[in-house]
Amino acid sequence: MTKTIVLLTSILLLALLAACGGGDEAQAMITLVENPWPASALNVQVAKIIIEQELGNRVEIVALDENVQWDAIAAGNADASLEVWPSGHSERIAEYINNLRTVEDGGPLGPVGEIGWFVPRYVVDDNPALISWEGFKDVAVEFGTAETGVNGRFLGADPSWVQYDEAIIRNLGLPFQVVWTGSEDALLAEVSAAYSRRQPVLFYFYSPHAIFQQLDLVQVELPPYSDACYADPELINCGYPEDHLFKIFSAKLAEKDAAVYAFLKNMNYGSDTQIEMLAMLAEGMSEAEAARAWVEANEATWRVWLP
Repeated sequence: MTKTIVLLTSILLLALLAACGGGDEAQAMITLVENPWPASALNVQVAKIIIEQELGNRVEIVALDENVQWDAIAAGNADASLEVWPSGHSERIAEYINNLRTVEDGGPLGPVGEIGWFVPRYVVDDNPALISWEGFKDVAVEFGTAETGVNGRFLGADPSWVQYDEAIIRNLGLPFQVVWTGSEDALLAEVSAAYSRRQPVLFYFYSPHAIFQQLDLVQVELPPYSDACYADPELINCGYPEDHLFKIFSAKLAEKDAAVYAFLKNMNYGSDTQIEMLAMLAEGMSEAEAARAWVEANEATWRVWLP
């Protein structure tokens, strides 16, 4: 009798655990890479919400810079990164995707990115020559600080980002020094401070981004991009290429979870979607809150991504 009671109790406990989600253990944990810029965080949060809500997998987010992520994904320690800017990773694409085949091209994310040099519009209004890089040869002192001395200050963001501004400045013979702010937030804080005081400021930035809805900025004309210009990173003396953003997956992901693989492969939205969510961040939302708001308002868009 006692054995029967114990057996029945055990069966009831197992049933209770299954009802509470114990069966989810069979589904793979999915690890997504978040790079240190807001759009990457938003992409990952959108994917996390939909994967957990619709496919039942738990999602772990790991913060890695865009260079380190390749090794992690190749080794299977992370499953996917959702926003790769290809112009800065041609060697890694050739090695990991085309040669070793430990990383898979996950297809386009949708947005088309553009990196460039920017100044506030009032800078160009005051000196129209500054619409082009050539106009900066004789005005460095106006952009200088105590830190840069006789050179002008060129603001960079996170030094882990792929940027060629030091080479471009050197090879164009411009008397400017790159000053790394350390992060996107710090860069935008410096730019906003200069903007509020109507001071000249020259800086690296990229689109799509909500900052262009908040500040009146002008892109500086650099010599046009060419493949030959980028053949040697040390000799680059032209502007950045247009970037069709794409996703990368571990080569093990399809076998690990076919449904998640299919979903991430299908995930695709435009620049306007990113700008919409980025604007929510500017209004005070967190990345998770902005992603949730977008998911709740756009089921018709993401429902077709599901397998």
